Amino acid sequence: MGTLSVVVYVVHSAGYLTVSATGDLRGGAMSSKGTVNSHSTLLTTLELVRIMAIVTACAFLHIIPRHRTEGAVVALFKICRQDCFSDLYAHALRTVASICCVEEGIKQLDKVDGILCLADILTEESSDEAARAEAAAVVAQITSPHHTSTQHLASFLESMHDIVTALIKLCATASCGEVFLLASAALANITFFDSMACEILLQLNAVQILLGACSDRQRVDTPYSKDQVVTILANLSVLGQTAPEVLQEKGIERLLVLLGETPSSPSPSEGAACERVQQKAAVTLARLSRDPEVARTAILLNAPARLIKLCRSPAERNNSDSVLVACLAALRRLAAGCPDGIEPADHQQLIKPRLVDSFLLCSNMEESFV
Repeated sequence: MGTLSVVVYVVHSAGYLTVSATGDLRGGAMSSKGTVNSHSTLLTTLELVRIMAIVTACAFLHIIPRHRTEGAVVALFKICRQDCFSDLYAHALRTVASICCVEEGIKQLDKVDGILCLADILTEESSDEAARAEAAAVVAQITSPHHTSTQHLASFLESMHDIVTALIKLCATASCGEVFLLASAALANITFFDSMACEILLQLNAVQILLGACSDRQRVDTPYSKDQVVTILANLSVLGQTAPEVLQEKGIERLLVLLGETPSSPSPSEGAACERVQQKAAVTLARLSRDPEVARTAILLNAPARLIKLCRSPAERNNSDSVLVACLAALRRLAAGCPDGIEPADHQQLIKPRLVDSFLLCSNMEESFV
């Protein structure tokens, strides 16, 4: 069994606490930079978990200086590469995800081949679900559209097939909503990060897995999870071969359900998530409706009525302009394929005018008018 010596130091004038690791882990040296005013001690597992929790909080609050992230990332991945510390993987990876909220953290992760380590944990059958979920959280963080440095992660592209395969498997086997959310969020970001990921997902029956998960409240239990699912579906719908799979899995019915997503609490974040679900469901429907069979199915399922209600009733879409635009676009796509499926009055106001004119008409509607 290896030993782990952790250096903890507090610099009161700077107002932060951080941690790095030294010592011998089964022969692998672990070193850190700058241990001025430090106290070194051999820690128990519980103490180390507590320290990592503190570092996670500091990273979340953005109070770990840039020049201190390198030692932390090196130390944490040293832990994740040692089998004898497998019980600490989830805690270490949660800390890595927090550090990677800043781009300097992502650069340090890339320098220590962190992507390969994440891929190993995700694909290793002996890895427990908690560790794989936290590895998914790191992937979601480093592929976030808010970062720019991810374009330089060549090692991610090399491991992408393995990572995507492991993530969709995690979505299929997730034991709870949190695990599904982390795995699906990583997949959603990856579909933006590289278009090849969409082709890989189709080969892995992702449409079936994701639509099936939507019927399982143990896995998909919040608007946040539904947001990730419909994001992936929207990106997959760019590919022509997605439409037949969605039809086979009764995905149009599920999209119509998602168009009716409403918050269960007054939480602003939940309300915003519901808006994103509605918007992306409409975008997905519009993209898929390029396929005539999808358009006919949507008409038969009375999709125009739901879209029209969202357009004409601001409360149904939480007064969201983005939802309105997406619904108008979906309605026009359906009308182009099946013009007889739209009532003349609706066609006159919502289809025939320029999109901007229909938008202005609907955005200025009062509930009493409807």
